Amino acid sequence: MYCTNCGIQIDKEVRYCHDCGAATSNAAPGATGARQFRRPASGGKIAGVCAGVAQYFGLDVSLVRILWIVLTIYPPAGGLLAYIICWIVMPKEPWGESVPGRAATDTPRPA
Repeated sequence: MYCTNCGIQIDKEVRYCHDCGAATSNAAPGATGARQFRRPASGGKIAGVCAGVAQYFGLDVSLVRILWIVLTIYPPAGGLLAYIICWIVMPKEPWGESVPGRAATDTPRPA
């Protein structure tokens, strides 16, 4: 069985793709429209954490960046530690996956 989202081979029994998180035919009904908490492949300034948070909650990315800077300054290092943890924990979105408001071919893939 192959994932319809990213095309990798997966087991028949799995409910979600282990690479991209897309729901398979074994997933619960209505699971395909779930939001995913991940960093975009392009559009991020450092690691894409703020862009991923903004996309997940439907906020403006500039607002999220400003709030994150404020949290980094006060309390000291709180925002920086949270950013590093999110950088490690949040999966990165595969290249070429469509993002609302941006075509998949807008940004060329790096060599």
